[in-house]
Amino acid sequence: MSGPGSAEEAGAGAGTGERPGVAGGLPSQQPDAAEPGPDSGAPAGRFWSARRVPAGLVALVLLGAAGLLLYDVAAVRAGRTAMAWRRWLAHELAVRHLDDPWVLGAAATATALGIWLLVLAVTPGLRAVLPMRRTAPGVRAGLDRSAAVLVLRDRAMEVSGVQSVRMTVGRRRARARAVAHFRALDVVRGDLGTVLGDGLQELGLARRLRLTVDVRRPKRR
Repeated sequence: MSGPGSAEEAGAGAGTGERPGVAGGLPSQQPDAAEPGPDSGAPAGRFWSARRVPAGLVALVLLGAAGLLLYDVAAVRAGRTAMAWRRWLAHELAVRHLDDPWVLGAAATATALGIWLLVLAVTPGLRAVLPMRRTAPGVRAGLDRSAAVLVLRDRAMEVSGVQSVRMTVGRRRARARAVAHFRALDVVRGDLGTVLGDGLQELGLARRLRLTVDVRRPKRR
């Protein structure tokens, strides 16, 4: 049996809302196990485009051609004559040779369209979106190139001596072309490299971009 003193201590502890093992009623400063690290998650790949316009155009063309051909075949089976375009096509295929310029041109056009469709099918597209690092499974984020250009250009304009900056950001490289109207060019180039390198790191991109910095004097008028 516990004495009265221990009962009073237990009541005081319950009144103050203290938990066992916590000193002074403050929560323990333990790291959150659910919070992912900066390199957790699956590798971030490029975003794939839906290709709605090319797919819709190809579907409409194939649907129209198949419907027209099916109607003509059904009409011929019903005892009617074939359409003029079908008779003309059959005649041209019968009289023209394979080395005819029109045949070669049609074959080249069909080959080019097929290659174009294959390229669209196997390439991701959305080149204007840069994938960012994945910090959690199932979550993907992307940064538009124009937004990255604006952020880096604003950072570069804060460097002393920079008069103007032209930024270009690609999938593998970022390039800055700056005009410095005072200070030594080497010093400005070094400061720009440091500032833009930190800016690229803070963007959180999945691929580390190679940075190229060009600094020159303004043109004399």
